[in-house]
Amino acid sequence: MAANGASLEKPQKRTGGKDRQNGSAPDASVRERRERDKEDRLSLVLWRRPITTLQYFLLETLIKLKELTLKLWHRRGTVVFFLVLCLFFYLAYSTEGTHQNYVQYLEGKFLWCAYWVGLGILSSVGLGTGLHTFLLYLGPHIASVTLAAYECGSTDFPEPPYPDQIVCPQGEGPGRQRLPLDNHVQGPAGGLHGAGTAIGELPPYFMARAARQSGADPDDEDYEEFEEMLEQAQTAQDFITRAKLGVQNMVQKVGFFGILACASIPNPLFDLAGITCGHFLVPFWTFFGATLIGKAIVKMHIQKLFVIITFSKHIVEQMVSLIGSVPRVGPALQKPFSQYLDAQRNKLHHAGEGTPAGENWLSWVFEKVVLVMVVYFVCSIVNSMAQSYSKRLQQQRHSEEKTK
Repeated sequence: MAANGASLEKPQKRTGGKDRQNGSAPDASVRERRERDKEDRLSLVLWRRPITTLQYFLLETLIKLKELTLKLWHRRGTVVFFLVLCLFFYLAYSTEGTHQNYVQYLEGKFLWCAYWVGLGILSSVGLGTGLHTFLLYLGPHIASVTLAAYECGSTDFPEPPYPDQIVCPQGEGPGRQRLPLDNHVQGPAGGLHGAGTAIGELPPYFMARAARQSGADPDDEDYEEFEEMLEQAQTAQDFITRAKLGVQNMVQKVGFFGILACASIPNPLFDLAGITCGHFLVPFWTFFGATLIGKAIVKMHIQKLFVIITFSKHIVEQMVSLIGSVPRVGPALQKPFSQYLDAQRNKLHHAGEGTPAGENWLSWVFEKVVLVMVVYFVCSIVNSMAQSYSKRLQQQRHSEEKTK
């Protein structure tokens, strides 16, 4: 990998459609036209042009479905094998017998793993923006397990109902002070979520790699910005561009450990690392291996430890106490927090009982925040696909103008 990094130190620019449009670099008129096209695409959002956005979204969806159908037809052997496998599992699932215990066990484990891996993929693949599933799902799950461990004095929760519902094991109580913290840190949910985020980082890598090998211009705004950043590497002055260049240089020159370092910390610029690795043809397992280790092991353990420490019993009690000390509004704000914590403690000791979530405004607010974020995530997908179709129309129009 060191040899690869040394050989890639000089930026290798692809001779793509940008340079072919006017012999060398695009002139001012071409740049202005691109800026106008980009502004027109970015204005195509549901809250500005709802009818056109929905129309373009449906047309782009039909195009994507057609492309997917053609790909499946070309791989019909694999599709037939997959359908036969699904039929086998369906027969095993629907046929009565002693094997049903094993089938139900495997079904539960598979759905549990698929749930967290899927949430991890959604956090890094959003067709425009990611759904922050750590804040919405994994973080609250770790926090609830942490609070339950302090209340129950154990993490040996009966299964079932865990993980759907946490109930204290019989004979345990808050008197036991030694808590198996490793059980929190080494739980499968965090690792599966991290693996999902690593899988979600693959599309930018494959897109840039395919573009570099084929010499074609990809239909991707991030890749265009990446190429422009390489062209302006010597004259960049603003902080964001220099930060992007820092990520690009670290990944390009350090190789595996550079990718690992970028993946091991909360890094909003990590998409650039995937594009850089694809553009400079870094081997797949070098990129994915470093990303998987960084996100599923290093970064996830850091995040989990932060949540565990933040929601430890004494810190939560101090936070509630501090809320109550706020002048005038403190006691009013402290009351719902205290009621919520008391309700959660009651549920831990009495399965299926406790204060209904609707009686506490904290639960109501959290549910509405989750709903708003999911709606925004869906809207961002609609906007992104509509903008992608708009770009198709612009490219088609420009190609027709050239042929005239």
